[in-house]
Amino acid sequence: MLRRAAVWLGLERDVAVMVAAVLLITAGTQLWVKYMPKYLQYLGAGVAVIAFYGFLVQFLGAFYQYPGGVLVDRLGAKNALVVFAAVSILGYLLCLLADSWPLLLAAVPLILVWDAMSSPAVFTLIGDVLGRRRRAMGFSVQSILKRLPIIVAPPLGGYLIERLGFSGGMRVGFAASIVAAIAAIALQRRFYTPRARRAPGRAGLLWLWGSMGAPLKRLLVSDILARTAGYMVKVFIVLYVLDVVGAAPLTYGLLVSLQMVASIASYLPAAKLADIYGRRPFVAATFTLFGLFPLAFALVRTPELLPLPFLLAGLREIGEPARKALIVDLSGEEYRGQVIGLYYLIRETLTMGAPLVGGALWALDPRLTFYAAGLVGLASAAIYLASTREK
Repeated sequence: MLRRAAVWLGLERDVAVMVAAVLLITAGTQLWVKYMPKYLQYLGAGVAVIAFYGFLVQFLGAFYQYPGGVLVDRLGAKNALVVFAAVSILGYLLCLLADSWPLLLAAVPLILVWDAMSSPAVFTLIGDVLGRRRRAMGFSVQSILKRLPIIVAPPLGGYLIERLGFSGGMRVGFAASIVAAIAAIALQRRFYTPRARRAPGRAGLLWLWGSMGAPLKRLLVSDILARTAGYMVKVFIVLYVLDVVGAAPLTYGLLVSLQMVASIASYLPAAKLADIYGRRPFVAATFTLFGLFPLAFALVRTPELLPLPFLLAGLREIGEPARKALIVDLSGEEYRGQVIGLYYLIRETLTMGAPLVGGALWALDPRLTFYAAGLVGLASAAIYLASTREK
């Protein structure tokens, strides 16, 4: 019974180990990562520095993708994930010791090694282990389990901040991340299944771009617009909720939990239907919600109405398993890690300026940032529907 359930959910042994490692590290980082913009403000950073933090996250998220894909193809997805977790521990340690915002920013390149470089590894491992008709379910289960700690961790982080102050609460979170990452490394080194593998050579970026088919490139265009919308507001949501609307940190943490519950509730049915009937409707729904959730934020004036935009932000994940499975489907096999790394390199490079645009609009009017992001998100859905077909 349990074996059949695991197979139905796409939880083959190596996928299950990878998911457990992701869950552990996510549980640690979600205690503090949602509060980083506010912590920077607490340490004396202005809006320009906070916008730069958002830009830095996007820049490194782009820069790390292709090297991450190369390391995945060279080391194997399983070994690469262990290396990425080990490097991120150094970043968590620097955050723990930091007493000023410049030191906090200096830790970001180390922290993001796991977050950015692990994406090609996760995609490749699921693509290698699961067949085409099980990949959306595999990504769905991975996404669900990854988000379970996000239901608990942000409210707990908000509680710690209210009880211990911003500095004390954040430092507890950084310490928890170190412990979680060490546990994830031990788990992966012990339980991954050893397999012989052939390491492909390193392909040039232009050759990889030429190997990407037109369907993958069309998906990329809409993905870029959707992520631009999301990144314009990402680092400002906590400021909007706490400073503009006037909610408390614990309330913000509970709203993030609500967002994760909405995401989780949508994953399994959407993934199973996408594996059976096709990816396109669910991917289109996700791109549409990338436009609707910022517009909902812009219309909120009181804390009582905040659950609506957070619900929409959660439901925008409805097509994420289908989108990720579609990327794997269209990436081939031999150079899968590098193709996926190039896809995300292009996407993150072309969206890295979005937080700066969001910051400029925020300086004029905080709600203007959300209105502009909403229009960009709706454009991504319209272009995707107009440019794609699915048998």
